[in-house]
Amino acid sequence: MTDTTLDDVFKEALDRYQAGEPAEDLIPVFKDICDRARKSSPAWTCLAWLYLLAGKHNSAYKAAQKAVKLNPQDPQARVNLVVAMLETGQKGVRKHIEIVQQIAMAVPELRDELKESFDDGLKRKPDWASLERVQAWVFEG
Repeated sequence: MTDTTLDDVFKEALDRYQAGEPAEDLIPVFKDICDRARKSSPAWTCLAWLYLLAGKHNSAYKAAQKAVKLNPQDPQARVNLVVAMLETGQKGVRKHIEIVQQIAMAVPELRDELKESFDDGLKRKPDWASLERVQAWVFEG
């Protein structure tokens, strides 16, 4: 990469995702971004989401844990963590759901982003039971 910054690589990878590129193809790109920017919560959040879409639940759990640790107020990072916890049969999701609910109620823009994310996830992976459960908990409380 010549004059390409890590931010450019991140934006390009997001564009590729939004253009419909499969999660499996983008995981190595986001993994590289996370390796190069270890404290980037958005990168870890994206990597966790891609792992979830690809059915790599243990990897998703680890990436989501890092994202939440780096930015505890990011509702998407917590949603990813909860979905990964459900997929791996772990306990303790309630506290994360409550935080997501509080943030979604307090910040309408984040609430809208979460709705879009749930819609995107269910479009890419129809009948995703864990995501549907989390969506119901967050929005129907």
